[in-house]
Amino acid sequence: MALVRIEKAIEADVELVAHFLGEVEAYYGGVDTRVDQEQIRVALFGPQPVATVLIAREGDTALGFASYSFVWPAAGADTSIYLKELFVREAHRRDGVAGRLMEAVREAGRAAGCSRMEWTADAGNPPALDFYRAQGVEPRADKPFYRTSL
Repeated sequence: MALVRIEKAIEADVELVAHFLGEVEAYYGGVDTRVDQEQIRVALFGPQPVATVLIAREGDTALGFASYSFVWPAAGADTSIYLKELFVREAHRRDGVAGRLMEAVREAGRAAGCSRMEWTADAGNPPALDFYRAQGVEPRADKPFYRTSL
């Protein structure tokens, strides 16, 4: 594998991020539809950005991405970094790209003074669960996950 770069997405990457989100949806059994690019632009580059996207590239080829946000409070008044999405295109899986993206998110958390990194994974995604275990992290049984519509 040639040199893989991990770069913070810029506004010119909005269309690529839309494609990635469609691929993620298809991976989980949905339809590969493109998300509204303006919605992505506002979320990542608007007056109050809510997330950051890192893109793994090899030359001009986009291999995968990770998105994260900061969460406060974590423990006491500490801040944590929350990995919301980690996705590598099928042709580039098992090439170390996911590990590089994870490390880049960890580094972003360290740079921001975070005390920990947190994420969830779908129970029906054994490759992801195996990957996280290979990273030396086991799932926590003491933190149920909840979700509701707004």
